[in-house]
Amino acid sequence: MEFLRTDDSCFENLPDYNFNPNYLMVDDNEGGQLRVHYLDEGSQQAAPILLMHGEPSWSFLYRKMIPILVQAGHRVIVPDLIGFGRSDKPSKRSDYTYQRHVDWMTSLVLQLDLKNITLVCQDWGGLIGLRLAAENTQRYARIVAANTMLPTGDHDPGEAFKQWQKYSQEVPQLAIGNLIQGGTTTELSPAVIAAYNAPFPEEKYKEGARQFPLLVPTSPDDPAADKNRAAWQVLVQWHKPFLTAFSDSDPITAGGDKIMQKLIPGTKGQNHITIKNGGHFLQEDQGEKLAKVVVDFIA
Repeated sequence: MEFLRTDDSCFENLPDYNFNPNYLMVDDNEGGQLRVHYLDEGSQQAAPILLMHGEPSWSFLYRKMIPILVQAGHRVIVPDLIGFGRSDKPSKRSDYTYQRHVDWMTSLVLQLDLKNITLVCQDWGGLIGLRLAAENTQRYARIVAANTMLPTGDHDPGEAFKQWQKYSQEVPQLAIGNLIQGGTTTELSPAVIAAYNAPFPEEKYKEGARQFPLLVPTSPDDPAADKNRAAWQVLVQWHKPFLTAFSDSDPITAGGDKIMQKLIPGTKGQNHITIKNGGHFLQEDQGEKLAKVVVDFIA
């Protein structure tokens, strides 16, 4: 599999992102390997919190939360999905499939031998992370779902998502930092917008970001539909703690929290929260608040 690797110089002097990079290799399913970047902060002896980002962000999204979680005594693992951040970026859009992303992140969890995991997932972090938890239940202790869902293609994804999907395919240049700004309630500084652009020095680095909107199951015969339905069969019997922490200003995922609370037994009796003044990227708008929610949930 042919891939691009963003030069390290692109990641110098990013605001509030002073974390050491870690790497491991995963099979590309074509006889080669791809490099996955991840952050690994805090005590190696502590149970891990796995923070999963989505489209088109990267581990930089969690920079406000990591110090709070570490200070509370936790180990914090934050991978960059293949195609994003400091991870390798396959150069053909056809190289990106839903199943491959699940396989690549499963490989990371197994290689690091993570157990007793608290999963925190947003956007595609949930589309992938909820599959990870459903397919390896023994490794996961609890889940925090924030502005995410696990679609099977059996229900209309909604007008807001369909508009985003159309836009992502038609816009000549995908301005990543501006997309993040469009999904937040706060004004991002030029330095922060530049940090979201950092992994993508040229348009050719964005094949993953371009393809992700098309990989969301929107029809019952989608390639990922059966596996996602199977994951739901596990989640409707999930009795471990499951918390929803959605924001109040995200048109894409609004209402998804109520669906999870209705269907997943582990949501019963939890202190579900709607985080105020948060857009789709609530880690950016209200990262400190979400981190405190996670700490309290684990405690």
